[in-house]
Amino acid sequence: MTKNLTSRRNALRMITGAGAATLAAPHVAGAQAKGTTWKIQTSWPGGAGLQIFKDWCATITEKTDGELAFQPFGANDVVGDFQLFDAVKNGVLDAVNPFTIYAQGIIPAATFLTSYPLGLRQPGEWDVFFYGLGGLEIARELYAAQGMYYVGPVHHGANIIHSKVPIRSIDDFAGRKMRLPGGMVSDVFSEIGAETTVLPGSEIFPALEKGTIDVADYTGPAVNYALGFSQVTKYISMGPPGFMSVYQPVDLMDITAGQASWDALSPAMKQFVELETKAYSIHHHAMIQQADKEAWAKFEADGTEINRLSQDDVELMTEVAVPIWFKYANRDPIAAKIFKIQLDYMMSGSLGYVTPEQVEGLTLDL
Repeated sequence: MTKNLTSRRNALRMITGAGAATLAAPHVAGAQAKGTTWKIQTSWPGGAGLQIFKDWCATITEKTDGELAFQPFGANDVVGDFQLFDAVKNGVLDAVNPFTIYAQGIIPAATFLTSYPLGLRQPGEWDVFFYGLGGLEIARELYAAQGMYYVGPVHHGANIIHSKVPIRSIDDFAGRKMRLPGGMVSDVFSEIGAETTVLPGSEIFPALEKGTIDVADYTGPAVNYALGFSQVTKYISMGPPGFMSVYQPVDLMDITAGQASWDALSPAMKQFVELETKAYSIHHHAMIQQADKEAWAKFEADGTEINRLSQDDVELMTEVAVPIWFKYANRDPIAAKIFKIQLDYMMSGSLGYVTPEQVEGLTLDL
């Protein structure tokens, strides 16, 4: 057995054991990328999100003793956000770290593989879905049909709302030109009167600056501050205390590989990437929350007014969202299957987000 193979197996043992909960890994002095290099692009256009991603990618060579390396790219560095899946399918990229909602254009059921308005509301609830209720297996089947391998979800946190005008209740969205990522989120805000438009994250700042839009949802305060949102908006709107977003208190990204790139890995390296994705999700979420905590003072120093909507607004928006959930679920039989798993969980004694009265008269085409 060679020294390199022994070292590599030791590294994998560390990750499959106690090391799986962190990014810790044995240091291999002077490790060089002498195996496979994956080109991997994230949806993060800058700020803390992009830096955390790049820092993580830089650890892969040492952790695998050079058998695998990740060459990171930020949003639009190789292709645009809405071209990520084509790029990974045709081999321009080996893997991607997108906001999972972008996959709904090619996989309709992917609407329910990521957060949706007032659905599952905490990262741990999504982990229960993926790792306890069969969500990961369903996701992998759907992505395999598209020539991709869904490695796993990556948590980052809530989405908040920036605006040029104060938004202090859901009534204030009426008539406002608002950027959203599309899909169900856009439908919910359209229902309460907003004039919605779909833009990738990298195009939000110029749209706000030019006045093309006057309200925008995007990720959390750290990333949004780094992108300059305090320069082009005066207000932030959030949910009630303990609920960072009135509509999307948690959001998901993922790691997805092209099937050919995935198949080229050894069995041990596939296991490493899967476990490392779990570890990265924990690390990424924690680092984003730490950065968010520090960003609030920066917004306040710039004169941004921070408003919290009420619990009543949350309840009203949930009433708007529930029938829209069913509408999207019934567009695709697999979407309905996924949503049923989540709905049962939300209606269970564990969560109780949804009551029998709220779903009365609504049916799923299973």
